Amino acid sequence: MDTPDQVLPPLVYEPTAAEEAVEPAAPAARVERIVEYVPGNEVGAAACSRQAGPYQRQVERWLKLAADGKQSAADCAAIRRFQTDHGIRPNSGFAGPATWGTMRLLSARANPNAAGRCPVRKSRIACVDLDRQLMWVQNRTKVTFGPVAIRSGRPGYATRTGTYPVYWRHKNHWSTIYNAPMPYAQFFSGGQAFHAIYDNIHSTVGSRGCVNLTYSDAKRLWGALAKGDPVHIWGHRPGA
Repeated sequence: MDTPDQVLPPLVYEPTAAEEAVEPAAPAARVERIVEYVPGNEVGAAACSRQAGPYQRQVERWLKLAADGKQSAADCAAIRRFQTDHGIRPNSGFAGPATWGTMRLLSARANPNAAGRCPVRKSRIACVDLDRQLMWVQNRTKVTFGPVAIRSGRPGYATRTGTYPVYWRHKNHWSTIYNAPMPYAQFFSGGQAFHAIYDNIHSTVGSRGCVNLTYSDAKRLWGALAKGDPVHIWGHRPGA
């Protein structure tokens, strides 16, 4: 059975002009920094990681290294250089979700819909690729927003696939189920919505069904979509 926030839509109402004029609270400093998840025994370590990360083989392939899935001193040095260049901390050379997510995003920037998984329409459509944990907005073949990194549903709380319209937008939404803020919420299926989080978008634990974005990305998406715009979702979040 679906979980409550996946099935039950929120109480829809028309926000007043005064409410809409209030911008959600901005995140604390450094919240949107790219933080890599490393093993507990490496937290705070200054040395280069000797452990193969969960995305070792993918990261090696992206860096054009021998993709054997095993960490070497040369592998670690190359991964560490990439992390340093892209502001990933700690830059210890561990091939974790933040490093691999950054590589996926860089690979998708030129043409996120190269595989043709998102329908090309004569109007705007939001595209959500759960396989790559990315989303963007396109109008015909022109990308008008993104691609950006997302965080979708964890095991037991999967983000539903299919095509749905944005049926309600609530800039200062608050989840009564989880007693948590959902800034710049744009609902498209039951209780599932695009919304900002005050957390690391690359965390190993997914959402409870919503499509999470960083605060800055969710704020920009608010201006890139409108009520009634279709949202097309496909794929499967790794591990979910």
